[in-house]
Amino acid sequence: MDNFVLLSEGFSLSLPRQIVIIKSNNQNMMKNLFLTFALLGSSAMLSAQATIKIPKVYQPVKKSMYHKGWIDFNKNGVMDVYENPNAKIEDRIEDLLGQMNIEEKTCQMVTLYGYKRVLKDALPTSEWKNMLWKDGIGAIDEHLNGFQQWGLPPSDNENVWPASRHAWALNEVQRFFVEDTRLGIPVDFTNEGIRGVESYRATNFPTQLGLGHTWNRDLIYKVGRITGREGRMLGYTNVYAPILDVGRDQRWGRYEEVYGESPYLVAELGIEMVKGMQYNHQVAATGKHFIAYSNNKGAREGMARVDPQMSPREVEMVHVYPFRRVIKEAGLLGVMSSYNDYDGFPIQSSSYWLTTRLRGEWGFRGYVVSDSDAVEYLYTKHGTAKDMKEAVRQSVEAGLNVRCTFRSPDSYVLPLRELVEEGGLSEELINDRVRDILRVKFLVGLFDEPYQTDLEGADKEVEKKENLEVALQSSKESLVLLKNERNTLPLDISSIKKIAVCGPNADESGYALTHYGPLAVDVVTVLQGIKDKVKGKAEVLYAKGCELVDDNWPESELIDYPLTETEKDEIDKAVADVKQADVAVVVLGGGQRTCGENKSRSSLDLPGRQLDLLKAVYATGKPVVLVLINGRPLSINWADKFVPAILEAWYPGSMGGIAVADALFGDYNPGGKLTVTFPKSVGQIPLNFPAKPSSQIDGGKNPGMPGNMSRVNGPLYPFGYGLSYTTFEYSDLQVSPKVITPNQKVTVTCKVTNTGKRAGDEVVQLYLRDVVSSLTTYEKNLVGFERLHLKPGETKEVRFMLDRKDMELLNAKNDWVVEPGEFRVMAGASSEDIRLSDKFAVVEYGMNGVWSETGNSKGDAISASTEMQDVGMTLDNDLKTCWQGNKGDYITFALENGAKIDGLSIAWKKENTGEADFEIQLSGGGGQFLTVYSGSVSKFNEWMSYTFKGTTASDLRILLNSDGLGVAEVKINQLKKE
Repeated sequence: MDNFVLLSEGFSLSLPRQIVIIKSNNQNMMKNLFLTFALLGSSAMLSAQATIKIPKVYQPVKKSMYHKGWIDFNKNGVMDVYENPNAKIEDRIEDLLGQMNIEEKTCQMVTLYGYKRVLKDALPTSEWKNMLWKDGIGAIDEHLNGFQQWGLPPSDNENVWPASRHAWALNEVQRFFVEDTRLGIPVDFTNEGIRGVESYRATNFPTQLGLGHTWNRDLIYKVGRITGREGRMLGYTNVYAPILDVGRDQRWGRYEEVYGESPYLVAELGIEMVKGMQYNHQVAATGKHFIAYSNNKGAREGMARVDPQMSPREVEMVHVYPFRRVIKEAGLLGVMSSYNDYDGFPIQSSSYWLTTRLRGEWGFRGYVVSDSDAVEYLYTKHGTAKDMKEAVRQSVEAGLNVRCTFRSPDSYVLPLRELVEEGGLSEELINDRVRDILRVKFLVGLFDEPYQTDLEGADKEVEKKENLEVALQSSKESLVLLKNERNTLPLDISSIKKIAVCGPNADESGYALTHYGPLAVDVVTVLQGIKDKVKGKAEVLYAKGCELVDDNWPESELIDYPLTETEKDEIDKAVADVKQADVAVVVLGGGQRTCGENKSRSSLDLPGRQLDLLKAVYATGKPVVLVLINGRPLSINWADKFVPAILEAWYPGSMGGIAVADALFGDYNPGGKLTVTFPKSVGQIPLNFPAKPSSQIDGGKNPGMPGNMSRVNGPLYPFGYGLSYTTFEYSDLQVSPKVITPNQKVTVTCKVTNTGKRAGDEVVQLYLRDVVSSLTTYEKNLVGFERLHLKPGETKEVRFMLDRKDMELLNAKNDWVVEPGEFRVMAGASSEDIRLSDKFAVVEYGMNGVWSETGNSKGDAISASTEMQDVGMTLDNDLKTCWQGNKGDYITFALENGAKIDGLSIAWKKENTGEADFEIQLSGGGGQFLTVYSGSVSKFNEWMSYTFKGTTASDLRILLNSDGLGVAEVKINQLKKE
């Protein structure tokens, strides 16, 4: 008899007799359950699995249907066009569509949610011939993937594992639709897969945010190949990935699911992921969430995913950009329509978004599936439809192909049929929607090979060694070194006898076992990774120190509750370990309680008592290393100021503990770079990349009682930032040609040298600035990146190719254009660490490559109220040349970011050498200049130095208060470099 374990009131789970769970409190229950299931292993059989022998090769039952090279889906004894593998896909679609009745057509337009979600049966039963899906079904979602509900352990159904049994079970379900429906239309088995295909077991990758931090196109392609291949071997034909949302507000719960904040980076990685997943049409990839989904008002989640506060141009430049490129360049076959609105129009009922843009402009040829209750929300939330039938009509007219939610398919199909019968929707419109669905099914081969017959191959493919090696590489390359003062890292194991490990995430594995990915794999925690790494060399002491959150969280982010005696005791245990040790590794961050779907926050600080634990450990005086495992950027200001070494790991997947330990002890040199921005405070939000000029600075620059500073400025860590155990030098930037027409390309090259003593990775980033444009454009746009591995002393050349898409802007007429003018190219190690800069010009076609540059060789570093062509003369080291103006004229110099200036030198020039008056002014941004020095000029053609009270400024201005005064040369140490 099986043992039964009480999970929660009213729910029990049957487990094999050899599995024992020790009773624990509710807070640790889920962790113990997940660990229990992980103990089953890839070769274990869940209860009752031995009752059916799984063959090596699947064989369907009705042999008479299956002919050499084709299948008689409609059982009429002849090869119809839609059954002919050699016929054109569009001809096959039209032939099948012509044979379908309205019942069969409407059934294709809905998803049946899988086992224990809506469908009560794991395998077909006799009752199915009386259910709605007796006429077929468009898709079955998440069937037997192991996920039951949020907060419950994976399913114990015998068909979820091993992989061969799972594939056999999906084949049995597919056989019902092929053999027991009139036309035999196969079902599209859909599933989640943003960190590996969601299954009881599969190759487990970092979350998409972690994958983004690898900046590695080739690696993401491999992740896609594995996700698609394992999905198909398990029996799935459509995987809901990648997420093409762009991160903008770090409070958002689903920040863990985005690649980053740059639309260019999201597009580049999204293209590779889709190409990998859809390789040889092994599965269809469905990108989500379309559109303008990731920046809802206040970053709120749940029912409040509405009213994004964005301008139309920002939506186009940031949120539309990845979808447009991935659809056009990678042939994305699926799009999930989001349930938010934009500018008052729900996306789900918007023909503008689902038809005009998606299909008309971008040529999308796949099918649109709704996200959860997107259809229902039209009348239950948005109030733009009076009832369900009206919501169905609006959705289908807008462009929806398949409704997918956790409800009976009847709730959608029956009103859909009523609308057709009543004339509310035309059958021709239904035909258009069904064509797209059938096209995807034909493309992924469902009408040629509806079954995954290689059952033995499924066991060999899923989680095979080669796949796990890619997962480990992903975990390693996602790591970002945020701080490494005095070369605290890597740790020297030869000088360490005891290591104290503490923190709520040190021995946590739940971050790798959540929804949308593999559910019950073996996870190496950071604690285990460290133990394995130092086994036989050093002793590891462990105390948790505190929980992820406290009993009053999240209210404790507003009210400073005193520590309880229990909390004090837990911190004291960790401190006692640290006092015995040579070094402390503190593992903090977030988890399923603080981040994820429906988990937006009102703070970005470390939750609960984590900062109290960190401060107590630091107070021991022992070296401290902070490891962060989290799903969003955190405002770790105290840690950044005091803790010598900080390693960001995100949610690093099942191999995360190995990757972190390798990095801590120097067997791997972390080289990831931030694809997101770390605000210092939640009060700075929105603070992100890309941003408009001067949009993220504010207030005065001088802190303290006598100062004028009213808020903190700048990020804690900017986009693109990341350290290494070695150093890199950039050189030899080349831009060619220097003058192009709008449709020509520009080649940019530079060299990067590893100048340190360790091998390491450098992510070379290329940014572009449209210097003068008809509309305000972003200060820097990411237009290229390349991750390089360099041995000590090794030099590599990086080559980037810029084309029209990198230079375009959406002009006042809403046309994408490349405007003539100057473009600044910047190569660097982050968005703020620019190492090299150059420029090129765009001219109208027919100008014969002619570009007339002004005398301003410093580009936008200098501007003036008059005689703009002469401003460069103030920096040409020639006292004979000058910029000259009259009373009221001025010349302005841009300063380096965060520059604190207290003086400069000027060489004046004047034909009439009588005294002349001037002022020196400073600006902290926003165009307001304050005078910091007033004086008279009595000496000319020689250097004069001027000092004033030091302050932080963005621009310095020399204002003339006399006529005919010239500025021959200026020396400003903090002058902005190109």
